[in-house]
Amino acid sequence: MGRMIGILVVSLAVVLGVNWFLDSYIDQYVVRVINMCGISIILAVSLNVINGLCGQFSLGHAGFMAIGAYVSAWFTTTLRYFDEAQAKYVAIEPMFSSQWGFVPALIVGGIAAAIAGAVVGIPTLRLKGDYLAIATLGFGEIVTIMITNFETIGGANGLPGLPAYSNTFWIFAFVVIVVMFSWYLQRSTFGRALIAIRENELAAEVMGISASRMKVMAFIYGAFFAGIAGGLLGHLLQTISPATFNFMKSIEVVVMLVLGGLGSMTGAIVGAIVLTALPEALRDVESEIGLVGVRMVAYALVLILLMIFRPQGIFGQKELSLKLLGRLIPGRKSGNAGGEE
Repeated sequence: MGRMIGILVVSLAVVLGVNWFLDSYIDQYVVRVINMCGISIILAVSLNVINGLCGQFSLGHAGFMAIGAYVSAWFTTTLRYFDEAQAKYVAIEPMFSSQWGFVPALIVGGIAAAIAGAVVGIPTLRLKGDYLAIATLGFGEIVTIMITNFETIGGANGLPGLPAYSNTFWIFAFVVIVVMFSWYLQRSTFGRALIAIRENELAAEVMGISASRMKVMAFIYGAFFAGIAGGLLGHLLQTISPATFNFMKSIEVVVMLVLGGLGSMTGAIVGAIVLTALPEALRDVESEIGLVGVRMVAYALVLILLMIFRPQGIFGQKELSLKLLGRLIPGRKSGNAGGEE
């Protein structure tokens, strides 16, 4: 535990230095893309616990993002409540209206998403495969429809004017937290139980593992960090709307996992960076050629080629390690990456 806290403190100090460097010397457009990559990493790593480690197929991450985004935005902007005596909505001061109040707002948004994850997970995680995917996809659509018809939080027009509290430090601070927690979780008894459920649920239950309880806990974990990612995204874009969290957002996060390799946290990180940065990197190519939409064609072509030649993803179920890097060095023997040539 002490080692984990030490690593966390050092990592946050590094993130603080990186935040200062980016704000001082790097173009703000590039910083924006980097921050979007950070939010994608949080989404992909949290979904990897559900889809990769536990072997479930959830398509509800956009719904959890929406809940986290709107709840945190509600606490950092003008709050309103219905006064029955006046028969109208009355505005009060924001509860968390400062940079340091932003973190409690994110946590509350994450908790709200986690509660939704439990409410959805308990009845639906008895389903498997395509049936679970359909159920979670339906949950995401229900959340979007409810937000669209809830005029108090902007309805279909969304909620503009959010304070610009999200920056490189806060985004990558949560990247560090979710990566560290997921790394230790994957190597804990709980993580090994999830892997056992993924490999053979019946055998896991025979060994005394409560598959239903484990799957619900994995769902809550993923939903919590998805809610935080939603809050970070909303306060980075400074506006949110139901269209921001449609089902294509869930598909996008799943594609990140498939690209990197289901079950690999390293793969989730790489997939998130590639699929977030690649379309922006191809934007300059598109402007040079003068053909509108060619960047999305190239983007799709990269995915098709990867699925043909590397269907298990870039990393498969492996993690990046010194041993794996050693195998990539010319002249090293694959069986003894750290030994003599």
